[in-house]
Amino acid sequence: MTKRSKLYPVILSGGSGSRLWPLSRAHYPKQLLPLAGDNTMLQDTALRVSDGMRYHAPLIIANNEHRFIVAEQLQQVGVSPYAIVLEPLGRNTAPAVTVAALMLLRQDPDAIMVLLPSDHVIGDQQAFAAAVDKAAQAAGAGQLVTFGITPRHPETGYGYIKQGDAVASQNDIYSVAAFVEKPDISTAEGYLASGDYLWNSGMFVLPAQVYIEEIGRLAPDILKHCTAALEKSFSDLDFVRLDEAAFAACPSDSIDYAVMEHTARAAVVPADIGWNDVGAWPALWDIAEKDERGNVCLGDNLLLDVSNSYLRAEDDRLIAAIGLEDLIVISTDDAVMIAPKARAGEVKDLVDSLKSQDRSEAIHHRRVYRPWGDYKDIDQEERFRVKRIIVKPGGILSLQKHKHRSEHWVVVKGTATVTCGEEESILRENQSVYIPKGVVHRLANAEAEPLHLIEVQVGDYVGEDDIIRIEDTYGRD
Repeated sequence: MTKRSKLYPVILSGGSGSRLWPLSRAHYPKQLLPLAGDNTMLQDTALRVSDGMRYHAPLIIANNEHRFIVAEQLQQVGVSPYAIVLEPLGRNTAPAVTVAALMLLRQDPDAIMVLLPSDHVIGDQQAFAAAVDKAAQAAGAGQLVTFGITPRHPETGYGYIKQGDAVASQNDIYSVAAFVEKPDISTAEGYLASGDYLWNSGMFVLPAQVYIEEIGRLAPDILKHCTAALEKSFSDLDFVRLDEAAFAACPSDSIDYAVMEHTARAAVVPADIGWNDVGAWPALWDIAEKDERGNVCLGDNLLLDVSNSYLRAEDDRLIAAIGLEDLIVISTDDAVMIAPKARAGEVKDLVDSLKSQDRSEAIHHRRVYRPWGDYKDIDQEERFRVKRIIVKPGGILSLQKHKHRSEHWVVVKGTATVTCGEEESILRENQSVYIPKGVVHRLANAEAEPLHLIEVQVGDYVGEDDIIRIEDTYGRD
């Protein structure tokens, strides 16, 4: 491709992935996890469109809660985004795509977007690139193109696209006869036998101007509120923050419902690219290498007479299992989830129950990630809490104080720069400091290696909201 015809990747990273609990949590969802390899799913998606000869830098649409993790993960794989746009709240895919199209049109009136969810697996990269090239040709002619995945079996968990007639002068590109909802098994078998139906991948190649014209015609309120949210947006560090009030007023709708099911410009490229949307635990069993009994075993496992199961230990515990078949067993440091593979989609209902009970396990892991590093709870009772804190090189916690607790810090590895009141000191391994209640303090790591310390909080309240931030490098309240 010439430089002028390079494509603009738009990566959607706003989902929660609740069907992959307990690994996926609201504050650390599936796209930010290394579920199908060494890289996270977001990293793999970004690398998939990192060829500078074919693509511009990617535009990322992300949840505000995940902003620092998203930025760090992209940096880890050497991807410099065009922008990271923060949604103040979820509004489904149509508003996200509308914001992206409006942004890109400011730069290039002929921009063609490659819209990719950040939580899909693509097994055949060459086939993916070839499918994108075909779709880009049709998009250049003014069509809104989606990818239809050649079905491998009668799947009831996906929506389908009915393939229409071939588009004139375009090889292997077809009109869309219909979008259809997730079918029952007999209907899915009929779709597979007919050869006329494709799985709906949720990936698109779209000319930005045509998309804006169609969203304005078919869903004018979405265009109106997205335009306002972008016009009132502002830069915050490396992020673009959409105006919260304007975006909150925007209707929540998917690109399928808002545009693709109603436009006369819809086209589909059939694609056999090793695609999987990793919607639930059985999908990871499907794509992973299995032992001679059909098991996928990750972490520390000891199995006796176990078959066709997925067992994953994410902590230091041993999973010991006897006589299991067709089960999902996931162990983290604060939860164990066990379900028949056939009912794994109901994990979302478990998460809903956890949320209704205000259980923290639905929201975050014991290891909580912050822009400066992370912390992990070790122990907690009514009047005390013990954490292990890791501050990455160059990391600086906020200048803060607490109304209800004092803190004791013990350095176990690395070197800490500590501000306590008017005093600044350097602490090395096996040295400690006491932070009295109400005293302004700060912790920083000015060294090239991570800082590890143990924090003991003591007081009448030890919740995370007992933090009064006075100054923060990362722009948090």
